[in-house]
Amino acid sequence: MPRLDGKVAIITGAAQGIGAVYAQALADEGAKVMIADILDGNPTASRISAQGGTADFMQTDVSDESSVAAMVDATVAKWGGVDILINNAAIWASLRAKPFEDISPEEWDKLMAVNVKGPFLCARAVVPHMRAGKYGRIVNIASGTAYKGTPNFLHYVTSKGAVIAMTRALAREVGEDGITVNTLAPGLVLSEQVVASPELLEKLSAPVMASRAIKRDQLPQDLVGPLLFLVSDDAAFMTGEVTVIDGGSVMH
Repeated sequence: MPRLDGKVAIITGAAQGIGAVYAQALADEGAKVMIADILDGNPTASRISAQGGTADFMQTDVSDESSVAAMVDATVAKWGGVDILINNAAIWASLRAKPFEDISPEEWDKLMAVNVKGPFLCARAVVPHMRAGKYGRIVNIASGTAYKGTPNFLHYVTSKGAVIAMTRALAREVGEDGITVNTLAPGLVLSEQVVASPELLEKLSAPVMASRAIKRDQLPQDLVGPLLFLVSDDAAFMTGEVTVIDGGSVMH
């Protein structure tokens, strides 16, 4: 039997890139998947359905409380509950490296609204449903860069450090309800968005590769196994933890 048979999962930022890979992986393991993205996730949902999985899409702005609430309500109405939340949506590949003093307050606020407020709002919306069932798996997506202090991306690095701290505090609050909260922290992944951003690759690729113990590019598929572990019963007694998947660039 698939590991996630009958489970209901919400994955934010899953219309494309790594999120779409996550969605396919959870559907392949039997989960009913709601793709929540500000972009059009219908093609991804249709592709999953064509391959025998169960998926739907609802356009969602994770930085907007009413949008998140509507998405969670629609998921519960369609499938009866929420068992898994993957907080994947984030601003990253569109960023340009710059000294911190060149980051405008407007850019800072926009990024924090998606990367930090978004996971908070999504967790806040799903936890009541998880509590009702005395079961839940929340996986926040951070980044190994929070351990490195990568320069010229201060707002992004700060946001991912906040996600790690949020994971630890939230895990303390919901553990008695049968809910685990963990963080998956990838390295520099060659997602379609990153590949389409040559400036980002030029800035980061060489130093990242030099720091890795495993000398190859990281692909979205490298994250599937660890993610499935965290959302399955294999990780039922694990919470508040950070799992870094980056080829040994960060060891903590």
